[in-house]
Order: sequence, then C-alpha cells, then structure tokens
Amino acid sequence: MSADQHSPESPDATPDHPIHTPRPGLHRRGFLTGAVATGVAGVAGAAGIAGAATPAPAGATTTAPVTISAPGISLTAGLDGQISVRDGAGTERIRLTRFMTKDSVAGLQPTTGGTPSRITLPDGRAAIRVDYTLAAAANGITVRAVLDVTPNRAHLRWEVGGSTTLVPAGFMFGRTVLAPTAPENFVALTAWNRDAGGGIPYETNTGVVYQETWADTNAYFRLAGTTPAWTNATWIHAPGTVTPTGAVTEADLVLGAMRPAAAGTTGSGRPLGVEVWTDRPFSIWDQGGVPMPLHAEVANGGTTARPVQLSWWARDFDGAVLGSGTVSGTVAAGATWTRTFTVTAPAHGIVFTEVCATSGPDEAFARTNLTVLPPFDYQAGADSMFGIANYPWLLQPSTPAVLDLMHRIGIKRVRISYDGGPGLPPATLDAAGLAHNIELAGIPLGGTTAQIATWADTNTAKAIGANADWFEVANEINKPWMSGQTAAAYVRDGLHPVRDRLTAAGAPTKVLNAGLAGMDYVWTENFRNAGGWDLIDGFAFHPGRGNFTPDYAPAPADWTMGDNGTYWNFLGGLRKAREVIAAYGPKELWLTEAYACTKPNSWWHDTYRHAAENVLLTLALAKAEGVRCVNWYQLHDSVLGKPQWADPANSEYHYGLMHRDLGAKPSMLAYATAARVLDRATFVRWLTPADPDLKGLLFDSPDGPISILWSRKDGYILNAAHPTDSGWFAAPEPWVDPWPTKTTLSVQAAGTTVREVDCIGRERTLTATGGRVGVRLDGAPRIYHGLTSTPEATA
Repeated sequence: MSADQHSPESPDATPDHPIHTPRPGLHRRGFLTGAVATGVAGVAGAAGIAGAATPAPAGATTTAPVTISAPGISLTAGLDGQISVRDGAGTERIRLTRFMTKDSVAGLQPTTGGTPSRITLPDGRAAIRVDYTLAAAANGITVRAVLDVTPNRAHLRWEVGGSTTLVPAGFMFGRTVLAPTAPENFVALTAWNRDAGGGIPYETNTGVVYQETWADTNAYFRLAGTTPAWTNATWIHAPGTVTPTGAVTEADLVLGAMRPAAAGTTGSGRPLGVEVWTDRPFSIWDQGGVPMPLHAEVANGGTTARPVQLSWWARDFDGAVLGSGTVSGTVAAGATWTRTFTVTAPAHGIVFTEVCATSGPDEAFARTNLTVLPPFDYQAGADSMFGIANYPWLLQPSTPAVLDLMHRIGIKRVRISYDGGPGLPPATLDAAGLAHNIELAGIPLGGTTAQIATWADTNTAKAIGANADWFEVANEINKPWMSGQTAAAYVRDGLHPVRDRLTAAGAPTKVLNAGLAGMDYVWTENFRNAGGWDLIDGFAFHPGRGNFTPDYAPAPADWTMGDNGTYWNFLGGLRKAREVIAAYGPKELWLTEAYACTKPNSWWHDTYRHAAENVLLTLALAKAEGVRCVNWYQLHDSVLGKPQWADPANSEYHYGLMHRDLGAKPSMLAYATAARVLDRATFVRWLTPADPDLKGLLFDSPDGPISILWSRKDGYILNAAHPTDSGWFAAPEPWVDPWPTKTTLSVQAAGTTVREVDCIGRERTLTATGGRVGVRLDGAPRIYHGLTSTPEATA
C-alpha cells in the first residue's frame, strides 16, 4: 500500500450546501456497463455560440409562448418563464421550472418568473432566450437562459451576473417530470481511451446524467458534474463555472429510447459513442458451453447521419480469440444503433471483450469482461478466513444480486456494517449468514475530556448496536510510518475509553487495534509500552505491497521507507507481525485490508494478470501464516464520495475485485479460487524442491493434499523494466504471459491423474507415469490436487 491510501470510510469532501433533502427513490448510482466515446465536445463551443446569439429587437414584448423544435424534441417557453419539453410525438414530458442561484451575501435565490423571446444563433438556428425575474432580496443578481435544439437534444445555458459574490458550486435548476414510470436514476459516464504511450486502455469521465423513464422512452439531463446528494425532487444540482461577468451553468436534455451512455454522447455532441453490457448481473454465467450475448449500442452525437463500422472481439485468459466480427450500418443524427454479439462460454474463467465503432477519422470503443463462475457450496462457515474490507456500498444492480455475488466468491465476513452506514446493514448480513465487524475512526487525539468521552460513547454504542463481532478502533493511525508517533495518544484517547465502555456494558464485542498501514513495528512497540497490547483481542495491520510478489520477504532491518519503499511488502510484514505476537503475547492476527491494486499503466501497481496471480498467492500465504481473517480491499473499483466516476490517476480507485462497470477483474476469480481451494484446508508446511528458486506450500484437506507451486527464477520484482523517469509503465494486456522462464519439476503423484488449477480457477488434467508427473512452473502460482504429501521428494 502506498502512502496515498486513506481511510475507506472518509468520502471526498464537498462544499456545504443548504439543500440536502434527497429525492425519494433517487438512486445513488445507475448500472452502467459500458462507456461513451472519447473526444472533447462543445461545452465551450456552445457557450460561445449562445453568447453570440442575436437578441430580440430592443423594446420588443412577448405576447405568446415561444416554440423551437428539431427532430424528436421541441421546447415551448411560456409567459411565466417555464419551459415545456415535448418529444417528437408532441407529448409533454418535462417542464423546466426555475433556476436557483447561490451567493455568499444573498444566499439562495430562485427565479420568480421570466420573459421569453425568440433569438437567432450565428448558424441561423432559432433559439429561446428567457430573462428571469428574481425577488428584491437577490440584490441585483440577474439570470438569463439561452436554449437551443438539435435532433433529440436541447442545450440549456443559464447566464448569471450582477454580483461579485456568486457561489457557482451551489447553482441548481428546477424540473418537473410528468408521469414517469420509474424513479430518477443517476449515472456517471465514462469514455475508454488508448494512450499514445502504449499500455492498457483506461476510462476517463465524460460527465453524468439524471435519467427519467417512461414505458416508451427516456429523457436524460446531462451535466459535466453534479453532487447527487444535493439533487432532490425539485432541484437538480448544476454547478456553474466562473466567467468575466459572473457565472454560467450548462446542461443538455436528451430525449429517446436510448441508454445513458448514448444520451451522454448525444448530449455532449461527440461524434461517436459505444456502450457494452450483458443481461447477467456482474456478467457472470453459471456454466460453460452456453451462449454469452454481449450487447452494444452505438450513438451518433453529431447533426448528420454517419456510416459506421462496428468491430468486436472476445479473448480468453490465454489470448485465444473466442469470437470476432465486423458489421456496417448507418446511424442517424442523434440516434443509436444496437447490435448483439455472442460467444460460447468457456468451462470456467474470464472472457475479455471489446467493441469498436469507426466512422471516417472518428473512433469510439468500450470494453467489459464476461465470466463463468459456477456456484460453490462452501463448508468452512464461521471458521472461514475470507472477508471483504470496506462496506459493499455500491448495491448495484440490486442488494440480492450483491449478496449472491458475495456468497458465490466465498466472502464470509464484512469488515464494516452498522445501521445508517453505507452498504448493507447488520440485519441484512445476519439474514444472509454473513458475519460482520465494525471499524470507526475520528478519535479526537489530544482532545478535551468531553470530546474524547463523546466520541467513545457514540462509537462504542454504535458498535454494540450493530452487534459487531469485532470493533476495529480506527484505521491507519500510525502516520508517519515507522515514527512511533500517535501510539500513546491512541491508547489514551481511543482504545482505553472504548475498552472501558465495552467492559461496563458487558458487551461480547472483541477489540482490534486500528489496522496499521504496513507492519509498523516501531509504532507497535510504543503501543505495547503504552499498555495497548493488553486492551486488544486481535492484532490488525494492512500489508500494503508495491511492485513485489507477495512472497517477497526482505528482513525488516533492510526495509526502505517512502512511497515506493520495500516497507510495502507482504510476506516480510506478515512474518514480522507473527514475531511481534510471539514476543508480546498471543493475539489473533487479522489483515483488515489486503490489496492488489490495478492502477492502469503504473509500474508500482499490479497489472491485471499479476493481480490475479497475487490475489491467489496472498491468500494462500495468509492461510499458511495463521491469519484469522483477510478482508480484501475492496469489492468494486470506485471511491465512496464519487460513485462510479472513473479516476485513472487515483490508486485508491483501483483496488476492487470488479471494474467500475461491475464486470469481474481476473482478481475476482482468483479470490474465488482461493476461497474454494482453501475452504477447509489446513497448512502443513513449505515445500522444499531441490532447486531453491522453486517454491511451494502444502495444505491438507478432506479431499487430500493440496500443493501450490511456483517459480522465482524471474525474481520477486514485478514490472522491473519500467522507466525510471516517471510512474508510467506500458502495462501488457491481461492475456499476455509475463513470465519468460519456464521450469519443469518432476513431482510425486498419488494416482494416475493430477488436477492442475490456475489462478483464475481453470482446470486441466495431467497424466502421471510411474508415480510421477511433470509440472511446468513459472512465476504464476498453480494448485495441484492428486500429489502425495511429499511431492518434492526425488525418485
């Protein structure tokens, strides 16, 4: 874990806003399983056009409503300043009611009416201008709207002036949706990008939409940004940007039976957009040999029809092409084209897909992963080591689907759950048979007696009320790393008060220290000296890891510090933790966060393929070292404060087992593979082949011995050929084998066949001859069933 890792329960800070009542039924997120096209569109351009519009003649008055129209949409401005939005059939769908300004002196000021007029844009199109009225309390603030239409789209621009103390971040516009058939839905939009420097593609943000739904069509309000929690039944949060004369808010309203990404493409006027999705939750199938339909929607965001060539491919984990093809069609302006491509499901594993649309010089593409992961009957129950860190707070596509996924991949414990918190509440987890802990931060270190008592009273009561098995008292409080600072204050102001209150209440809740960032043995010594060791039932730390294999174990005396230091290693830290426990007194060992970050094209972080290998080996090593529970950080890419916003440069965003679109990473299959193989396994010993570069672990299970074998002939450093002048690294695609050295090892077989399982759970059968079988090893760990309990023994 690098130094930019922060507490998972702390969302990004946002400026205060006085309107916080969320709309009933407003979903925090939409289920977006694809992306819109790359390209930068005409927000600035539209601003310039609107600003150059020709107004109505001086002194003109409006005595009738003003209407403008384009294919699929029309706007009518009434004499009260409200705008009626109709679809191509003339059905009124939405009314744009008022605009709300925010000012540090005048406060919130909604418009009270308006006068419409028809104007002409420089390109000759008609537009509507509305000059709004405001109450006298607005202190001279002015608001003017300029609205124009293109096929299926209205561009909305509000110009605010008359004050030097405007707060554009608080602007909002009012809307009334007429007879919708579903609640308003918020969706973050993204585009896939190919980097000129090489490496794997990645997503970037292209705005957001609020989706309105009827049985026969949809409407979408598209904005560059918004805070969903500030949107309610009356107002949409629509932050403005500062201009020389005040501030401007812009949005687009798109009508049509299209999906959110297509609406984003149309609303922003981008040439092309592509979204891909499946009809399966998390794009997971139960078995191989069945069709896996992949849907794609192409959007034309321009103003003229365009010929489009649509190409697709599907590859397995080895890079074998499972399907591909190209089709051609014509997409009308502001319209979409939908196609379905089908690949046959493999027996087990992952299918990488891409759909690419091209038209002349323009290209847009989208990727998603399809997965085959059969259900599994886990038997370990409460003894299971497998958990999830952070709250599974993105409850998409539904809570039952999320619970089913957790059961399927072997999650048995959630690190944080409490009533009123993000994610799944304790009662839901209890009903699903999932254990739950709690972690709460914010200890007022060095605070007053009253502040400390208030924190301890509130949070201990919350832990008891949640019926948490374990209370992890704060998170990563050991900063700066290896300085020993905060340890004594933490014991005095946080841990002691919590323990005292738990004891007084007679609560059965057990206590974990604040999970340490890295195995900070300096802090831990100070913690013990301050009396903290006797106050905990379990010792928790977060074994962050840089570009090292999980079995890299440098001696603690050799650890280097800093963001890219060897302090961030896994096995070395784990062994130091066991050493500390042996010296200070027995405690359960918990890894309340464990990682395989897949920040794209970053040499310090894992590639998608390395991540899958490292997830399996991390969990196997944790089992071998006697860890009670590993809470993997986290279930899905995203950060709590910005749901499903793409954030390629922020490592915190990339720790999930799933991508932003809820398709599985190879890491998810590796987690499930480890959970299935190690479900009832017990560690026996490290294997010791004659070649010291060959490594292995031996476990026992009700089904016989289990061996995990790998090679370190290519070393312990990942992405070693990275540039030294930047953090950029052209990461290989996930189906590229990164290990050049292959070594065959002859091992003892218990019978005539041996079953080999790779890191994502794919199996193949090896045939033994004369009691032995050759296994081909490299840096990727593989699992073997059917070997003896002394597989490395020579003939």
